[in-house]
Amino acid sequence: MTSQEALSEDEIESNWVGGEAPKLNSTVLLVDYDPEWPKLFEREAERIRSVLGEQVLVLEHVGSTSVPGLCAKPCVDILLEVPDSADEDAYLPALEAAGYRLVIREPDWEKHRCFKGPDTNINLHVYSPGNGQTPRYRLFRDRLRSHPEELELYASTKRELGAREWKYIQQYADAKTAVVEEILGRARAAQYDGYSEAYAEHAGKSVTNALYDRPAIVDLAGDVEGLSVLDVGCAAGHLSALLAERGAGVLGIDSSAGMVAVAREKFGDVARFEQADVSLPLDLPDGSIDVITASLVLHYLPDWGPALAEFRRVLKPGGALVFSVHHPGEDWRWFGKDDYFQLELLEDDFGLDGKPHPVRFYRRPLSWTFQAVRDAGFAVDRLVEPMPVPAADEADPKWAENLRTKPRFLYFRAVSPS
Repeated sequence: MTSQEALSEDEIESNWVGGEAPKLNSTVLLVDYDPEWPKLFEREAERIRSVLGEQVLVLEHVGSTSVPGLCAKPCVDILLEVPDSADEDAYLPALEAAGYRLVIREPDWEKHRCFKGPDTNINLHVYSPGNGQTPRYRLFRDRLRSHPEELELYASTKRELGAREWKYIQQYADAKTAVVEEILGRARAAQYDGYSEAYAEHAGKSVTNALYDRPAIVDLAGDVEGLSVLDVGCAAGHLSALLAERGAGVLGIDSSAGMVAVAREKFGDVARFEQADVSLPLDLPDGSIDVITASLVLHYLPDWGPALAEFRRVLKPGGALVFSVHHPGEDWRWFGKDDYFQLELLEDDFGLDGKPHPVRFYRRPLSWTFQAVRDAGFAVDRLVEPMPVPAADEADPKWAENLRTKPRFLYFRAVSPS
């Protein structure tokens, strides 16, 4: 399972350690679930711990062989975190002495390394702490374990793709990305259901939301009186209500059923709310919307293409798309990433009601964002790095100063050409 963009044949070859990458030139062998797979993992885990000792920070069974009932290649995927996967001198000799063989090195993608086992068919994926893949592997695995319909969707897709011929096994893995992202999207939406009420309370009074983000979106949306507005990722409905107060006919959509329920309860008298996944086609006619707002939504999507294409389809000619995303410079600095020019999955803790709530999103360079908007046929009308409104100083002077002096979010107004 991978979140990086599909690799070219040259990239597959360059990442392989020690000669040419093995070629499949065939279909993919998938077998029924084997209850021996967890036992094989436990055996390997014990051996890895005995070899690396305290360097083992995380060691988990992941991938298809970790999901009971799922067909898979007969190869056990293991996730290992060490203090620094780029520091091969700290762990590589010990693994090699135990018979493990380094086969893939991807220094520019999550510092990823992959080893084959000494006597068992495994993929040992090695990462550093804070990588984007650990939470991704866990979320996907746990979603398949707990949702039979998702397991069947993934299994049927694997069988269909596995029946095709592939030059490299990596190409088969890359081909599964679309269905993996679809399933992960629903898993992430379900996570929000558990704290919809807490988020609604937070978003209603948070300086960042109420006195920085929403005012900026409303300003860029302009005069919406009498216009139809689609509020994408409406969450608890606060922005939808603001736009409705300004005379717009508002439809708010969100992938989380819990958020939609809260929005209907709080603001259902002024706006309409529906559950919808923006990575899939929207149930709206062509050219039916004047303005689309998407407040802090798009960075949750690995690929903006399908969503932006739908936005372009449902907007009237000359209609506006107004959206905010995490500032690319801030995410790069805040998470201490080495390469700014990477698409990377990040995890943060959106702590609410005294409980941890992991939030996963993608960071990408500014040039990528511009190109995605242009590729969808939009013209960028304005690019804004806003200031908090004056009331923020009274509500929280320290945080208002942060918002005034550091890059937090980035705002676009893009126009669908007539």
